[in-house]
Amino acid sequence: AIEKKKLFTLDYHDVFLPFLSSINAHPNRKAYATRTIFLLTQFGTLKPIAIELSLPSMNPFKPSKQVITPPVDATSNWQWQLAKAHVCSNDSGAHELIQHWLRTHACMEPFIIAARRHLSVMHPIHKLLHPHMRYTMDINARARELLINADGIIESFFSTKECSMEITSLAYKNWRFDMESLPADLIRRGIAEQDPTVPHGIKLLIEDYPYANDGLLIWSAIERLVKDYVNHYYPDSNSIRSDSELNTWYYESINVGHADLRHETWWPKLSTPDDLVSILATLIWISSAKHAALNFGQYHYGGYVPVRPPYMRRLIPNEDDPEYSNFVSDPEGYFLSSLPSLKEMTCLLSVLEMLSTHSDDEEYLGDRKELSTWRGNPEIIEAFYRFSMEMKAIEKEIDRRNSDPKLRNRCGAGVSPYQLLVPFSGPGVSCRGVPNSISI
Repeated sequence: AIEKKKLFTLDYHDVFLPFLSSINAHPNRKAYATRTIFLLTQFGTLKPIAIELSLPSMNPFKPSKQVITPPVDATSNWQWQLAKAHVCSNDSGAHELIQHWLRTHACMEPFIIAARRHLSVMHPIHKLLHPHMRYTMDINARARELLINADGIIESFFSTKECSMEITSLAYKNWRFDMESLPADLIRRGIAEQDPTVPHGIKLLIEDYPYANDGLLIWSAIERLVKDYVNHYYPDSNSIRSDSELNTWYYESINVGHADLRHETWWPKLSTPDDLVSILATLIWISSAKHAALNFGQYHYGGYVPVRPPYMRRLIPNEDDPEYSNFVSDPEGYFLSSLPSLKEMTCLLSVLEMLSTHSDDEEYLGDRKELSTWRGNPEIIEAFYRFSMEMKAIEKEIDRRNSDPKLRNRCGAGVSPYQLLVPFSGPGVSCRGVPNSISI
């Protein structure tokens, strides 16, 4: 299976292990550092085959790790259910703190601040990025007041408690801007390989991976738009080097905004038009499609707590634990008592609904409101029109894929169609729609 690249891991071991002693010291918070192995089946779906649960090693004579495998009897069935719930609890915290807050909201902020400081409103790059910076600073300020603050929503309703920002800071040390484009991210995560003979230049190892397949359509369209735009204003490297506003913006984004990582050698250079295309396409991707995929499904995918608990209240008992007899006599009751309280989850549910809601004045990818500012540049206006038509075509293609019975990860009995990257949506909670910016 390894040789055929059929095994995949969901690894939260290193993210959570350093903080488990603090987390588990709370009477109503219990967590493991988890690793899960999945087998890619002949149907293109992922099947979990083993879950490793790790705790800090307190006793040299007692193992700090255990491995739970799919059930063979009634007892192991409930152990498997509890193990999966703990994995989902890890996943829920990492999603909110690392994938969502850190890698979209927080990491975009320095580029926006530097753009406001150094790019005039008539600068072509400011005009291009302007819709993709809408409301981001405002929503980040609100997040610092209500979501990620001490005793805020994250610390109150997720397993990470007061360790939340520490976990985010630790993860930031491994963040790399050059790995934030969709193709680079898929390759980094072992989901794809470079292959210049196939569309988009990468081959997916999980062929029916809705986020990657739909995302690559949007990524390629963004890249084409940005290339047309950059080539119009910056025909050669000299035009890049001579633009002091552009270079000052990029310099401050790295050296002030991301000062902790400013000496890293992986930062993309800004020397050629191709360099600028790569940087801008990545920024637009993060602020639009990537954030949409992470944010607007939170209510649908995380709203049913028994499937995706944000924290757990009990560990899985071993045979020599005092709670084991209670677990065996009433496994369902033990499982339910391991889940968060109804009162807290009712509050969290309302937050997830709010975060997953599109506003009435949402501006979606492919919908530019200010094309009149390019009145003297018909080539640019035409490029935006082409991009808008591509978004409409992508929407139809995603609808077609969601009706294809061969795609079992997005079509079938009980399988939700994957709509997070459908470009357009009406207001409210729709589990679809790609806004231009990180605005919620």
